[in-house]
Amino acid sequence: MTVPVVVSWLLTGVLLLLALPCLRRLTRPGHGPLRHEDLAELLLVLAMAAMFSPVGGPIPAAGWQAAFLLLAGRFGWVWAHRRLTTDPRPAGECGHLALSAVAMLYMVTAMPHGTDSTHGPWLTMAEPVGPVAWPAVAVAVVGYFTLDAVWSGTRAVRHHRSRPPDGGRDGTARDALARDATARAVSRGVMGLAMGYMLVTAL
Repeated sequence: MTVPVVVSWLLTGVLLLLALPCLRRLTRPGHGPLRHEDLAELLLVLAMAAMFSPVGGPIPAAGWQAAFLLLAGRFGWVWAHRRLTTDPRPAGECGHLALSAVAMLYMVTAMPHGTDSTHGPWLTMAEPVGPVAWPAVAVAVVGYFTLDAVWSGTRAVRHHRSRPPDGGRDGTARDALARDATARAVSRGVMGLAMGYMLVTAL
């Protein structure tokens, strides 16, 4: 099964919209300690948009594979370091980013995608030319990201409700933190659903 063109353009637009909060956080003066996570999220969102775009993305598939491999190695190492040492920083988000990079590396590698004269060498997976390889892996990935999307949606609602009602200085700071946490949870959930949908269409 292929992704309908209308759905491809719609999902491409939604994913590009998810990049805007990332850019806002990255360009904000005094950006917090999550800069690396936000950069990784931005790259993954843009890669997912390129996969869904009917015209492909301006990077060959091999370039995306190299980027995903580097992301998986980087955040996998950070996750392991935080879990195995006394580092007080949470490791969960780094682990999810590493898994997301591995899943996208699998998608680019295992899903046949067109490289004909229409698209050239650019990555486009909206019209796969055959079933995905290692379908059991695809089913496991779909299951993980579906459950994670539900969990992320719950987190987004909780963070949104935690926004303070007052408009004082402390309230403004807390409101910004809650808004950023909500945006990250929404992005994580939408990305998970998008990855799951793409893999389901390729089974």
